[in-house]
Amino acid sequence: MRSKNLKPSQHRSTANPIASRRWEGGPAIGGRQLAVLAATALWLAGCAAVGPHYVAPDSAAPATWQGAAAARVAVIPATPVELAAWWRQLNDPTLAELIGRALQNSLDLRAAQAKLREARARRALAGANRFPTVTAGGSANISKGSSETGAGKTRELYSAGFDAGWEPDVFGGLRRGEEAAQADLEATEANFHAAQVSLVAEVALNYVEARAFQERLTIASANVASQSETLQLAQWRAQAGLVSVLDVEQARSNLAQTRAQIPALETGRAEAERRLEILLGQTPGALAARLADSTGIPSPPARVTAGIPADTVRQRPDVRAAERKLAAETARVGVAEAERYPSFSLSGSLSLEALSLGALAGGDALARGVLGSVAAPIFDAGRLRQQVEIQTAVQEQAFIHYQSTVLNALAEVENALTALANTRTRQRNLNEAVQSARLAATLARQRYSSGLIDFQTVLDTERAVLNLEDALKSNQAEQTSALIQLYKALGGGWSAPAANVAAKTQGKAS
Repeated sequence: MRSKNLKPSQHRSTANPIASRRWEGGPAIGGRQLAVLAATALWLAGCAAVGPHYVAPDSAAPATWQGAAAARVAVIPATPVELAAWWRQLNDPTLAELIGRALQNSLDLRAAQAKLREARARRALAGANRFPTVTAGGSANISKGSSETGAGKTRELYSAGFDAGWEPDVFGGLRRGEEAAQADLEATEANFHAAQVSLVAEVALNYVEARAFQERLTIASANVASQSETLQLAQWRAQAGLVSVLDVEQARSNLAQTRAQIPALETGRAEAERRLEILLGQTPGALAARLADSTGIPSPPARVTAGIPADTVRQRPDVRAAERKLAAETARVGVAEAERYPSFSLSGSLSLEALSLGALAGGDALARGVLGSVAAPIFDAGRLRQQVEIQTAVQEQAFIHYQSTVLNALAEVENALTALANTRTRQRNLNEAVQSARLAATLARQRYSSGLIDFQTVLDTERAVLNLEDALKSNQAEQTSALIQLYKALGGGWSAPAANVAAKTQGKAS
């Protein structure tokens, strides 16, 4: 079913076309004529605009989130300040500092700001098109005829005056154009806010990833130390003739495999730092010292709040950008429709003309003229009608894009809630598994040193500890990332309080 705003309006202007008439000379133009002409022009410009009148579409948002209960998320309206500065809930001063610096220095935001300035200028230009234009000019012409023609006289002509022109917006084409430019400006503002949302989330996600690689490197190094002790134990027992050299080689292979993981983890950490530096508009290596000391992976708060779905649709900047784009394309249907109707123009001039420079200030030097004209399309083989049809199709595409944006927004929140719930469940299970694996590895090493079990059991338990500890830290990062994705899906991080909080946080950190 098509939205109401997709139907072309049946309202048309009732203005009657006026015939073209021209006034020239001096005494032929009286004050009464000028007054009548001005009143007629103002009346014509005030007629109703053609084209559909925009009505914002309704968003079919559900009453609540399906995954909220499993994720233990409270579905209550969130305050704008909480949503704007959601990263404060992670209690990580370094992250808060990096987000503040990104909001000030990001190249993507600077590009979005330039687009915003462009949209504002285009909006002002569209508004200026509705007003008359006035130009001033002057000229001096001195000429002398040829003596062969018998003239040989010097002639002078001086003039100075003003020219004015105006096209009354009878059928609202210019007004619809201004309406479209205003909607485009608001869509650009929403896109700028969407860039802020994406920037804040990307900084947080890459920061969590960098911290996760640091934690995994710590785990790998600790396991290298533990497995080195196991290798020494196998060597002592082999030297004592209690076991074969096979145990030694197995222990050495296990240690080498663990060491081989460290370069890959270092690469991942470095790449996460490079992405952070790009987001902050800094050169490679600028954050190395700041992130050298690991502070651990930020942990999600115990209580998480998600606004109701209807609030999410309203506050997400990408949804608002799609809605404003729909409004702009609806207004442009009126612009195309107005081209099918007659156009009117008024022009006038007021000048001084004299044959000598001294006479230019005399009362007899005044010259004035007014021109009123009308032009209407009679035959164009359907070109203008097809332009309306084209713009109506563009409008319908914008409406479909808006609907798709709303559905994607709702799906992103549900996906984030599901990920948050599942990572929390996995975290509990992994915590229990890590504790048991550590105890099993300790017992296996003790029993092996006593000759009660073979070396394969020791290798299996050590590998289990490494894999489970690595999985625990990875899942902890995924859990925090799921929370970040949730706040991004809710549209957090873009409002004015976000920038203020970020600036204050950066000032305190520096």
